[in-house]
Amino acid sequence: MEPMQPNTSLYPRLEKTVARARQLVVPEARKSVLDPLIAYIQDKVDRAEIARLNFICTHNSRRSQLSQVWAQTAAAYFGIPALCYSGGVEVTAFNERAIAALQRGGFRVVPTAGTNPMVEVFHSEGGHQPVRAFSKLFDDPENGSGPFAAVMTCSHADENCPFIPGAEIRIPVRYEDPKEFDGLPQEAAKYDERSLQIASELFYVFSKIRMT
Repeated sequence: MEPMQPNTSLYPRLEKTVARARQLVVPEARKSVLDPLIAYIQDKVDRAEIARLNFICTHNSRRSQLSQVWAQTAAAYFGIPALCYSGGVEVTAFNERAIAALQRGGFRVVPTAGTNPMVEVFHSEGGHQPVRAFSKLFDDPENGSGPFAAVMTCSHADENCPFIPGAEIRIPVRYEDPKEFDGLPQEAAKYDERSLQIASELFYVFSKIRMT
């Protein structure tokens, strides 16, 4: 059976970003990295279960947050039952540069104040539950309970966190950190580039899921 047709009307600017992301060619080497994630989600769908994905990097400030937002958006776009979370091994803050990249991509972001502010990220006006994004540990109560796939988005967390309670599978999907461009003239462009790569790969993943 073919994947479900998109069932979510995204914000117009976000729709354009998604169209750009879906036009990008996912390299064969990256498809091999993403295949275990596709298989995990497909198995959950085949069992009529919700796929719970916990995107993990060290500080839960950039790559894991972008991955959570794009994964939840892709799941809604294709009508796949998935709950997407993110966490780290240290608590810092959702980096303002990553938040700005999401806004430039077309998401609506509603911020709160504080040293570790929570933002609510919306992909449409359709009354969906927003992604509540803030820096937290991977086992924070916000991430719910139940078995999940630990999707490791950075090498440091993947190599230094050998055991993740609650994870029934560990899937490395590493991304280069845009942090190295902080303060440089190409900062915004590099954050947008990383966000678009993550969007491209996660939309590819969910486009491969077939509903029974």
